[in-house]
Amino acid sequence: MATRAVSRGTLKARALRRNQTPEEQVLWRALRNRFLNVKFRRQWPTGGYIVDFVCFEAKLILELDGNQHAEEAARAYDAVRTEFLEAGGFKVVRFWNNEVRTNLDGVLETIQKHLS
Repeated sequence: MATRAVSRGTLKARALRRNQTPEEQVLWRALRNRFLNVKFRRQWPTGGYIVDFVCFEAKLILELDGNQHAEEAARAYDAVRTEFLEAGGFKVVRFWNNEVRTNLDGVLETIQKHLS
Protein backbone atom coordinates (compact mmCIF):
# COMPACT_ATOMS: atom_id res chain seq x y z
CA MET A 1 0.00 0.00 0.00
CA ALA A 2 1.33 3.40 -0.93
CA THR A 3 1.66 6.08 1.66
CA ARG A 4 1.53 9.71 0.90
CA ALA A 5 3.62 12.43 2.39
CA VAL A 6 1.65 14.82 4.55
CA SER A 7 2.96 18.32 5.08
CA ARG A 8 3.62 19.77 8.50
CA GLY A 9 0.91 22.39 7.83
CA THR A 10 -1.66 19.68 7.14
CA LEU A 11 -0.78 17.84 10.34
CA LYS A 12 -1.06 21.05 12.38
CA ALA A 13 -4.37 21.92 10.70
CA ARG A 14 -5.77 18.49 11.57
CA ALA A 15 -4.75 18.96 15.20
CA LEU A 16 -6.39 22.40 15.27
CA ARG A 17 -9.61 20.92 13.84
CA ARG A 18 -9.68 18.38 16.66
CA ASN A 19 -9.07 21.08 19.29
CA GLN A 20 -11.29 23.95 18.18
CA THR A 21 -12.13 26.75 20.55
CA PRO A 22 -15.78 26.94 21.65
CA GLU A 23 -16.25 30.00 19.42
CA GLU A 24 -14.82 28.18 16.40
CA GLN A 25 -17.21 25.30 17.09
CA VAL A 26 -20.19 27.67 17.18
CA LEU A 27 -19.23 29.43 13.96
CA TRP A 28 -18.43 26.15 12.21
CA ARG A 29 -21.89 24.79 13.05
CA ALA A 30 -23.35 27.87 11.34
CA LEU A 31 -21.07 27.77 8.27
CA ARG A 32 -20.92 24.06 7.47
CA ASN A 33 -23.18 22.37 4.96
CA ARG A 34 -22.95 25.12 2.35
CA PHE A 35 -23.91 28.26 4.27
CA LEU A 36 -25.50 30.52 1.64
CA ASN A 37 -24.64 27.91 -1.01
CA VAL A 38 -20.87 28.26 -0.61
CA LYS A 39 -18.43 25.79 0.92
CA PHE A 40 -16.27 26.80 3.86
CA ARG A 41 -13.29 24.82 5.07
CA ARG A 42 -12.00 25.10 8.62
CA GLN A 43 -8.43 25.24 9.87
CA TRP A 44 -7.05 25.13 6.34
CA PRO A 45 -3.38 25.54 5.36
CA THR A 46 -3.13 28.43 2.90
CA GLY A 47 0.06 30.13 1.80
CA GLY A 48 2.16 28.93 4.72
CA TYR A 49 -0.50 29.94 7.26
CA ILE A 50 -3.41 28.04 8.74
CA VAL A 51 -6.57 30.10 8.47
CA ASP A 52 -9.59 29.55 10.70
CA PHE A 53 -12.18 29.41 7.90
CA VAL A 54 -11.84 29.85 4.14
CA CYS A 55 -14.27 29.93 1.24
CA PHE A 56 -12.29 29.49 -1.96
CA GLU A 57 -15.31 30.26 -4.17
CA ALA A 58 -15.66 33.74 -2.67
CA LYS A 59 -11.92 34.16 -1.86
CA LEU A 60 -12.99 34.95 1.73
CA ILE A 61 -11.03 34.12 4.88
CA LEU A 62 -12.60 34.41 8.33
CA GLU A 63 -10.39 34.70 11.41
CA LEU A 64 -11.53 34.51 15.02
CA ASP A 65 -9.34 36.39 17.45
CA GLY A 66 -9.06 35.91 21.20
CA ASN A 67 -7.46 38.18 23.80
CA GLN A 68 -3.93 37.20 22.72
CA HIS A 69 -4.51 39.07 19.43
CA ALA A 70 -4.89 42.37 21.30
CA GLU A 71 -1.19 42.42 22.20
CA GLU A 72 1.09 44.62 20.11
CA ALA A 73 3.28 41.79 18.77
CA ALA A 74 0.23 39.74 17.77
CA ARG A 75 -1.36 42.73 16.01
CA ALA A 76 1.83 43.25 14.02
CA TYR A 77 1.97 39.55 13.07
CA ASP A 78 -1.71 39.58 12.10
CA ALA A 79 -1.18 42.66 9.92
CA VAL A 80 1.67 40.99 8.00
CA ARG A 81 -0.36 37.80 7.67
CA THR A 82 -3.44 39.66 6.44
CA GLU A 83 -1.37 41.62 3.92
CA PHE A 84 0.12 38.39 2.57
CA LEU A 85 -3.25 36.65 2.27
CA GLU A 86 -4.88 39.68 0.65
CA ALA A 87 -2.00 39.88 -1.84
CA GLY A 88 -3.06 36.35 -2.83
CA GLY A 89 -6.51 37.64 -3.73
CA PHE A 90 -8.35 36.85 -0.51
CA LYS A 91 -10.47 39.19 1.60
CA VAL A 92 -9.69 38.66 5.29
CA VAL A 93 -12.45 39.40 7.81
CA ARG A 94 -11.66 39.25 11.52
CA PHE A 95 -14.06 38.80 14.41
CA TRP A 96 -13.39 38.80 18.13
CA ASN A 97 -14.38 35.64 19.98
CA ASN A 98 -16.81 37.61 22.14
CA GLU A 99 -18.64 38.75 18.98
CA VAL A 100 -19.37 35.12 18.12
CA ARG A 101 -20.48 34.45 21.71
CA THR A 102 -22.74 37.49 22.04
CA ASN A 103 -23.80 38.41 18.50
CA LEU A 104 -23.67 35.37 16.21
CA ASP A 105 -26.49 36.74 14.05
CA GLY A 106 -24.54 39.95 13.47
CA VAL A 107 -21.39 37.97 12.60
CA LEU A 108 -23.34 35.84 10.10
CA GLU A 109 -24.91 38.96 8.59
CA THR A 110 -21.45 40.49 8.09
CA ILE A 111 -20.23 37.26 6.46
CA GLN A 112 -23.30 37.26 4.20
CA LYS A 113 -22.49 40.82 3.07
CA HIS A 114 -18.95 39.80 2.15
CA LEU A 115 -20.25 36.81 0.19
CA SER A 116 -22.63 38.86 -1.95
